[in-house]
Amino acid sequence: MNQSSSVSTATTASRQASWREGGVLMLGSSLTIMGAVMVTPILPRLGAEFGPMEPRADLLVPLAITGPALAIAVCAPLAGWLADRVGRKALLVIATVLYALLGALPAMLDSLPSIVGARLLFGCTEAAVMTCCATLIADYWQGEERLRYVNRQVVTIGLVGALFFVVGGVLGEHSWRAPFLLYLLPLLLVPAMMKVLWEPPVATRQMVEQRVDESGPAKVAVLQLLVGYLMILGGMVLTFIMPIQAPTLLVSLGITSSTMIGLAAGSSLLATLGGSLMWPLLRRRFGIAGCNSLLLGLMGLGLWLLMRGQSYNEVLVAVFIQGLGAGLLVPNVMAPVMNALTASTRGRGMGGFTSCLYIGQFVSPLVVALVIVFAGDLRHAIQWLALASFALALLWVVVGLRARGQGQARAVGSH
Repeated sequence: MNQSSSVSTATTASRQASWREGGVLMLGSSLTIMGAVMVTPILPRLGAEFGPMEPRADLLVPLAITGPALAIAVCAPLAGWLADRVGRKALLVIATVLYALLGALPAMLDSLPSIVGARLLFGCTEAAVMTCCATLIADYWQGEERLRYVNRQVVTIGLVGALFFVVGGVLGEHSWRAPFLLYLLPLLLVPAMMKVLWEPPVATRQMVEQRVDESGPAKVAVLQLLVGYLMILGGMVLTFIMPIQAPTLLVSLGITSSTMIGLAAGSSLLATLGGSLMWPLLRRRFGIAGCNSLLLGLMGLGLWLLMRGQSYNEVLVAVFIQGLGAGLLVPNVMAPVMNALTASTRGRGMGGFTSCLYIGQFVSPLVVALVIVFAGDLRHAIQWLALASFALALLWVVVGLRARGQGQARAVGSH
């Protein structure tokens, strides 16, 4: 095939990506949030079921919830490598089938260690699903269209997460096993994945990248990639301070109602969705660097208000403000990471991004515990981390102003 016919094929392939592919990938992406939210409400029931007969229940029950995040962090780079080697579509279909089967498996197990083992293997399939969906979004769309689908992905994950958090809680009232059976639902998505999604050859992807997205890199932009990895890792450490530490602070204020604590979590989720919905407008207004500064400032302000909060309403305000910043984080960091990668390295690059995202979630309580050693207590530790967030926000202000100044200088020089 000569170059002109290759370009024609690339252009045709690019035009095939429509709302159908987008819908399938959005639903596929939402499987990653289902991994935790459906079983989180049954945590007390698991403890009541296995606590009397399992001496390590205090360790194993939380690990049944958090274990998949650790597995994702470890397995995502391997999933990215496989996506580049064997193809995104094939790996996504296989991973989705295994996701459903391994996700439902704990409903048939009677041993807590075996449930934890199944959940760890389940996390490996989550890593492949998340990495492949993000990589295919970068393959199918370029420029502004790619950014729109990145944002839609984040919004869909939030909406599906809210829905299944409620559904999992309702089913968990009857039996701790019932929510696990919901993991069989993604099997309904597999035929659509096989029919609608397509695997553009590497040569075609490179042609599309060069012709449709002329700003795409000829080689990996290493500095941009590393900055994105550090941003998502650090941002997730700050993001997960709120859901993990806020309940402890609420209890210290005398608020022990699970309903009120759950309402605070719902407020955070609502704010996160709001931040994600506002991201396209804010990105066009302030740029990537400006949005990084804004989201870090909002998260820092939320943590500062949480540290100073002396009433339930004050904590709710803190949770909401921090949630707005958290909602801006993933799309604003994922977009530059996608743009830093070439077509042939995109799977590995997005695997690294997924790994850093989940490492940040996993180490967040460990970072807080480490800071407490030096700060003295939880409130002062949160204060220190809020100040760190403010410092990073100021750094991004400097980066944004410098980039704007260089852009204006180039514009003047071209006349």
